[in-house]
Amino acid sequence: MESLKERILRDGRCFPGGILKVDSFINHQMDPILMKSIAVEFVRRFASEDINKVITIEASGIAPAIMVGYLLELPVVFAKKKKPSTMQNMLVTKVYSFTKDNTYDVCVSRDFLCKGDRVLFIDDFLANGNAAKGMIDLAAQAGAEIAGMGFIIEKAFQHGGDMLRSLGMRVESLAIIESLDNCEIKIR
Repeated sequence: MESLKERILRDGRCFPGGILKVDSFINHQMDPILMKSIAVEFVRRFASEDINKVITIEASGIAPAIMVGYLLELPVVFAKKKKPSTMQNMLVTKVYSFTKDNTYDVCVSRDFLCKGDRVLFIDDFLANGNAAKGMIDLAAQAGAEIAGMGFIIEKAFQHGGDMLRSLGMRVESLAIIESLDNCEIKIR
């Protein structure tokens, strides 16, 4: 997706340790026009899949997931990083966040991720694949199936995409970062 790649090169900022900041247009301040284009591209790529829900993990995946759900006219579920006191009958898994250097108990209600669901997982970044592995675990616990995984940005050098593809997951990434060496953004 050329407009996304151009925006990453123009407005993305690189920091040591393989960190790419896109907070001025994707995951803090959002560009709704770009987000709509991202959602349209995900819908195009997953058009052949039989999906009945879109799912993500809070917080940065919510905006693209909502846009995709809106276009597909499907419900959107987001797994929570804190167990709400009001949630009962929940599925729980642990997810390590590379960016925050923290492990979260991620949960979703069994009322919203159910046996027989075919879900599309949408997130902003694919790095080591920890959030995606957590979602795979939650889906397995529910008896649901992940029909595909869509990521706005994949950091190929962190190999999460390789791991997911080796598990047989259908992974679609709209921009693939080959390298952030010397704080230079190199896009595939």
